[in-house]
This record gives sequence, structure tokens and C-alpha cells, in this order.
Amino acid sequence: MKKILPFSFIIIASLILAACGWGARSQTPAYEASEVPAMMEQPAMAPEAGMAADRATTNSGSGLPAAAIERIVIKNADLAIVVSDVERRMKNIQIMSEQMGGFVVSSNLYQSYTSDYVEVPEAQVLIRVPSEKLEEAMDQIKKDVVEVQSESISGQDVTSEYVDLKSRLKNLEAAEAQLDEILKQATKTEDVINVFNQLVYYREQIELVKGQIKYYDEAASLSAISVRLIAEETIQPLVIGKWEPKGIALEAVQDLIDFLKGFTEFVIRFVIYILPVWIIIGIPLYLAFIGIRALLRKMHGGKKKVEAKVEEEAKK
Repeated sequence: MKKILPFSFIIIASLILAACGWGARSQTPAYEASEVPAMMEQPAMAPEAGMAADRATTNSGSGLPAAAIERIVIKNADLAIVVSDVERRMKNIQIMSEQMGGFVVSSNLYQSYTSDYVEVPEAQVLIRVPSEKLEEAMDQIKKDVVEVQSESISGQDVTSEYVDLKSRLKNLEAAEAQLDEILKQATKTEDVINVFNQLVYYREQIELVKGQIKYYDEAASLSAISVRLIAEETIQPLVIGKWEPKGIALEAVQDLIDFLKGFTEFVIRFVIYILPVWIIIGIPLYLAFIGIRALLRKMHGGKKKVEAKVEEEAKK
């Protein structure tokens, strides 16, 4: 049991240092191996405290000033383009992403409709390309298109989160190594089980943090580009005879045509559907109303005759 005491001293001291952010070790009393799990009932406290201490200092946890660390930026782009051949352009974008060392995340080809209710293809493609080739990829996507309807590039700086994760991983791995040494020296079954349970927890946390770091690494090295492919037929200009309106005139004429279409559809629906329904429901209701009104008048007239007869008899 005395062999375990030095390792118990090491792990207790490291947990206190991580929580307080001290630069030197403080003196702590030695504990029996069976008391180690009790001191670690809240194992997540040390990594979180260490992460806060790293954030409060100028050191990143890797021994370098924060300003010297390479920035971790996740760049994404969105495009909406009008093309003459939706399906072919979608395949070209997929091939381009693979040639650049990226890959296709998803692609969806579906049917849309023009203002004249003509069915046309439309597609949505999400690809990933190396971040250093983002501009080149966007130039190729926009090459020879009919129109670029929208284009945007966004960036998210995750350097702080990335450094915090690295620092947390370092603390977790240090705690895992110390627990592993204590486990090797433990002799009691109860001690072995308690320390082993703590090891399992820390190893799970290490895998989670590694997964988050891997996600940031991949997201920063591979930029996502979302492309919406619109068929050229959906933006065909309106032609009236030999006159082709443009700009505000085109919009006004198109709005007028849309209004006339909507109004005509309403009139047709009203005459064929709404009016007959009103007639079918309204005639019986009107007849019932007339019948009830006649009955009430008859009852009211009979009552007046009775009252008049009573008054006449009373006078005699």
C-alpha cells in the first residue's frame, strides 16, 4: 500500500494545479489508494479548470504565445447559378471536386416549374474541396454559366476552441497516465475497480475531444461549397411580338400577366365551383327561411284575431 502513496500524491497535486492555474506544485497530504476515487468523484473538473486557466493566460498550452498560433478558420461558400444544362453541370462539379482532392457530400436532382408551369430540372450539390483551392473551385463553377444569381463566402475562426480542446486533451491524457500507474500498483480489488472506472471515464473523454479536434482539422482543411443549379428556362425573357421588355418594364408586364392569370383562374373557379355550391346550399336555406317566416306571420295573425274576438265579447 505504501508503494501507491507517491502516485496518489502526484495525481492529487496535478488536479489541484489544473483547477487553480498555479505555476508550481503545492504541498498536499498523502492519501491511501482506496481514497483516490473519492477525490475524483468529479473528474470533469480538472480538464475544464485547466481549459479556463489556459484561456486566461497568454500561453496556448503548447508553449507558444496565442499570437504565434496558426489561425484555424472554417470557410464555406454558397452559390446559385443559372445554367443551360443542369444535369451535365452537376456532373462536372462532382468530377471537379474529386480532381481537386475533395469529394461530394450530397447531390440532389429534382423537378421545378417555370412561371408558365413548364417542368424543368433543378439541382442542389454540396461538395468539399481543399480550403486553399476554394477560390479556384468557385471560378470553375461560375465559368460559362448563364447567370450568377447569388454568391457568398463565410468564415468562422475556431482557433480559441481548437486551442482549448488541445489543452483539455493534454490534461486528460496526463490524468489517464497517472491513473494507469496507480492501477498497476493497486493490490486491493476495491481499489482496482475504482481506479479502473476512472480510467474508463477519462478514456471516453479523450476520444470525444479527439473527435472534436479531428472535426475542426477536417473542416478547416476542406471547405464546403453549396451550389444551387437553376435551369435557364426559368429566367427566359418575356417577348411580346418583336418587343422584349427589360428591367422594370419587364417586371411590371410580368406582374400584370401574373395578375390576369390569377384573376382568370379565380373567375373560372368561382363560376364552376363556388357559385354552384352557394346555389345548392342557399336555395334550401332561403326556402326554409320563407316557410318559417310565413308560419310565424300566420301564428301572429291568428293571435290577433283571438284577441279581437275577446275584446268584442267583453264589450257586449
